[in-house]
Amino acid sequence: MAPMLRLYNTLTGAKEAFAPIDPSHVRMYACGPTVYDAAHIGNARPIIVFDLLFRLLRRVYGAAHVTYARNVTDVDDKINARAAERGITIRALTDGTLAAFHADLRDLGVLMPEDVNVPGERPRMIEPRATDHIAEMVVMIEALVASGHAYVAAGHVLFDVPAMPDYGALSKRPLDEMEAGARVEIAPYKRSPLDFVLWKPSKPGEPSWPSPSGIAAPGRPGWHIECSAMSARHLGQTFDIHAGGIDLIFPHHENEVAQSRCCFGTPVMANTWLHNGFLQVEGEKMSKSAGNFVTLRAVLNDWPGEVVRLAMLKSHYRQPIDWTLRGLEEARRMLDRWYGAVGDARPAAEAPEAVLEPLLDDLNTAAALAEIHRLDDPARLRAGANLLGFLGQTRSERDAATVAAAGLDVAAIEALIADRAAARAAKDWAASDRARDALAAMGVAVKDGKDGTTWSVI
Repeated sequence: MAPMLRLYNTLTGAKEAFAPIDPSHVRMYACGPTVYDAAHIGNARPIIVFDLLFRLLRRVYGAAHVTYARNVTDVDDKINARAAERGITIRALTDGTLAAFHADLRDLGVLMPEDVNVPGERPRMIEPRATDHIAEMVVMIEALVASGHAYVAAGHVLFDVPAMPDYGALSKRPLDEMEAGARVEIAPYKRSPLDFVLWKPSKPGEPSWPSPSGIAAPGRPGWHIECSAMSARHLGQTFDIHAGGIDLIFPHHENEVAQSRCCFGTPVMANTWLHNGFLQVEGEKMSKSAGNFVTLRAVLNDWPGEVVRLAMLKSHYRQPIDWTLRGLEEARRMLDRWYGAVGDARPAAEAPEAVLEPLLDDLNTAAALAEIHRLDDPARLRAGANLLGFLGQTRSERDAATVAAAGLDVAAIEALIADRAAARAAKDWAASDRARDALAAMGVAVKDGKDGTTWSVI
């Protein structure tokens, strides 16, 4: 029997025992990036959090029994505008941006399709792109129009929000209150200010596709319909978990629910909805106007991806996180202690129950990390850290990779350490200090212990 997993469900507002629709095939969907520009540090949080959930589900239900779809939005207004600025196609723009994003994810230790998919077997991880699923979107839109939940107006197709009486259940926003409080300027072709676009006409020069029936001119999809179409295509009309950032609850996830339920006639789109909290930078909301907008690549140029991952997971995923230099420094010290403790030990076959149990309680990473600290057996410590995506290397492998990345001359370092040891033996403290200072200038710290002198990259 699988261990009991409990998750906080945004839909019900409570922590619940997770019960998959089919324990032999657990299905999870997460909203991924819009690939028009370099990812910022806030984009990394949901990716890391739900990568951990994917790892946990694989541990609980078996790697062959979990499917994870993380979408890519590769057509929208920002993408169209950026591609036009550069004079390239949206595919050229998004291919390049996505490749850079993938490089960031690999540095963060995030599982990728090539890491988990087995040739000849059902894919365990899928990264669907919106532009590859236009046909599925059109079919859904036509079904919504046919059922009376959407209408055609001025070259648009719009979802008729008042036609769904329980719209707002996910975000806990009653329909009548939203209607009464609507302050947006209503487009002349909208029946209600709450109605949202499923399909829109393309402007001259913009990418376009054959429109749903009832619209003569080519056009392109709205934002929300893409996730409904991709999740249904790869996970089914109803699936187990839908995840994303808290900022997506309304309107994006609320509109996904409306489209999917009304199209397929299902009571829910996903049984469990998970949302991670906001990220601030040094106590302030991140924004370009505030001058604290930080790209993920800029952080990874200064800090190892494992450090960034740990800094993210020290806080509970549902709580706000304050991204600080101090937090990164603490994470680096924590990892240094772990690598020092495990050395070159191979991980145990299974993560200790003491580490697994807090993760089963709505991904309580703080408690899981505390349990890892308490482990004194190198093999068990490494297995526990592996479950959270850490200590994928031995200490020797990590040191070698760090040295290579820093471009250091190992022979020169070892020679200076030998010179320092000889000076210390001769009580020539001035010479010892000069060797130490030379090492520090190279970015190397030395530590003397009962087993001799060790060194590490600062």
